[in-house]
Amino acid sequence: MTTTPTTPATSTTTAASGTAAAPLRVTVWGENRHEQRDERVRENYPDGMHAAIREAITENLGQEVTTRVALLDDPEHGLSEEVLAETDVLTWWGHMAHDEVSDEVAERVQQHVLAGMGLVVLHSGHWSKPFTRLMGTTCTLRWRNEADRELVWTVNPSHPIAEGVPHPIIIDEQEMYGEHFDIPVPDELVFVSSFSGGEVFRSGCTFRRGKGKIFYFSPGDQDYPVYQHRDVRRVIANGVSWARPAVADRAVPFLDRYETDWFVTGAAGQGVGDAGAVGKGA
Repeated sequence: MTTTPTTPATSTTTAASGTAAAPLRVTVWGENRHEQRDERVRENYPDGMHAAIREAITENLGQEVTTRVALLDDPEHGLSEEVLAETDVLTWWGHMAHDEVSDEVAERVQQHVLAGMGLVVLHSGHWSKPFTRLMGTTCTLRWRNEADRELVWTVNPSHPIAEGVPHPIIIDEQEMYGEHFDIPVPDELVFVSSFSGGEVFRSGCTFRRGKGKIFYFSPGDQDYPVYQHRDVRRVIANGVSWARPAVADRAVPFLDRYETDWFVTGAAGQGVGDAGAVGKGA
């Protein structure tokens, strides 16, 4: 796992601060398997797909962010409790090794999202353990990898994620993703894609789970240099900015018992409503 601030040492922040004055702390998670095995991917991304995603964030957000990279083969996949506690927004790209992500780490990511951490899921990350856990559905879709042209249409132009994005984004070659995409109805639909084969896809969706915000954005197959595309990079950065935590404290909501008139007396909950949640915070 590597860490590089995009600002001087003064950018260091306290865990889970998420304050407006402090830089947004972003962890870019990458599988980094195709880059090791596929020459075509190495040609498109000589420093790895995670590096291109990281650059997309830093070149658009500049001193507003600090970034670090975590990879599948790092200890705990680079996502220890300490790392996640110091992450405001996590981006996730995975494809060929979803099953290699430990259930423990997937659960850890899910809990941090429920407690307020932002999550930006990219392309085939739709089938990752954290995303499917948070969606509660299969997250399956139709696909075809035959270099379709993709047009990414903005259907919610006033949304912050669409700021500065052309209508449409034209991606000359890309893997086709098509409906039906088995996800819950999105809280907000920002982008819809069409493909040269005729298919359409809900390619930019937002969700809220617990206290956390999630943005899914589908362009980005490893066989094409999609993450070098200026407008795709802008969307990723906008998504990261949008997903920033809404509150400074990070605690998973839990079931608890309260006495009558607790809001008058100021009495705290008794911690007895859900044995599995006792002590996890309010």
